[in-house]
Amino acid sequence: MISKQLLFFGLFILAVEYYSFVATRTVLRNANSHFQWGLFILYAMLSLAVLWSLWAFPNYGKSAWPSLALKYLVNILIGVFLGKILVAAIMLIGDLLLVIPNVVKFLTQFRSSPADGVPEGARFISRFTFISQTALLLGAALTSGLVYGMTNRYRYQIRRVSVPIPSLPDAFKGLRIVQISDIHSGSFDDPDAVAEGVVSILDQKPDLILFTGDLVNDKAEELAPYLRVFNKLKAPLGVYSVLGNHDYGDYVSWPSDDAKKQNLDQLKQHHAAMGWRLLMNEHVVLQHGDQQLALIGVENWGAKAGFPKYGDLQKATAGLENGDVTLKILLSHDPSHWEAEVRKIYPDIALTLSGHTHGMQFGIDIPGFKWSPVQYIYDQWAGLYEQGNQYLYVNRGFGFIGYQGRLGILPEITVIELA
Repeated sequence: MISKQLLFFGLFILAVEYYSFVATRTVLRNANSHFQWGLFILYAMLSLAVLWSLWAFPNYGKSAWPSLALKYLVNILIGVFLGKILVAAIMLIGDLLLVIPNVVKFLTQFRSSPADGVPEGARFISRFTFISQTALLLGAALTSGLVYGMTNRYRYQIRRVSVPIPSLPDAFKGLRIVQISDIHSGSFDDPDAVAEGVVSILDQKPDLILFTGDLVNDKAEELAPYLRVFNKLKAPLGVYSVLGNHDYGDYVSWPSDDAKKQNLDQLKQHHAAMGWRLLMNEHVVLQHGDQQLALIGVENWGAKAGFPKYGDLQKATAGLENGDVTLKILLSHDPSHWEAEVRKIYPDIALTLSGHTHGMQFGIDIPGFKWSPVQYIYDQWAGLYEQGNQYLYVNRGFGFIGYQGRLGILPEITVIELA
């Protein structure tokens, strides 16, 4: 029995292929017939390869890729399919703008009325050709952009932000925090490039380093080749971390519950081996000068898209009610936690640090303007947000997952200075 989801996806692929083929055929209709046939054969072969990539992408995503070349090939073919989707969308809009009005006109007039000596049908064909050419051009641009984006996956960007916390004690003014998030070590294929990113972090001379979850894609073993890279991260006040949704192994079929638990235990041991203090629904109090800072860390807690709620902020903050601590900073992987619980119940948490969204690894991110499809899911998805006297910073991610690149949204190392 074919599921409704599979049937819908199949119809979607057929619609995308139909419109892409119509656009290609329209643009090539005046070309030499032998040349046309050659291109149509290549088009058919490419379409079959794209269909194969749609099957291969999720299957290979759950385990080690057979080879780097195959990994990149599948990602390029996925980029081709996304380009075809754009072509299909433009062609569909063209149908609505051109075909429907022309059908209505035909039914009401039953004849063509010439204009400027050009038959109406010729003008329609000319417009349709223009739309087809535009669709193919934009689709090719999207595919080319996604292929180019694969060269950006280790192009770490240092982002500096000053957080003006009201009534900040003098002891914490100028405190330099480096935040990284979403390492996704299972996606890496270049240890030297990752090591350069770690050097960039240390070059910022942070007082404190904070990691906000998703150390791996699925399995603790993914981190093994990079343990000696990330264990070099050191700071005077320490390195602290929390878990993200990918760290629990929820997206893998384990042979038993015990095997899944052993995987999580191994991941916790990796944090310890690197010298990172993993906060599991708990807090630590750091002394800085004559003042205290409470660093609160919760397990993953998501209010969107059905992500699990392992976090327990009440448990994590237990013992901080007496008010002796002058500054509270929360590490919570999913930024939706901020609006859903932190702001409503814990107004004394001055700064929340999150990640999770990656900025979808695709979008526009320039001074004064940022856009990504992920903003239609998450209200806070990249950068600094402020409500009242509380702040949230959403890191765009150090690594990548799924799409093996970044287009417009580069990997981020955040330098936060308290002011």
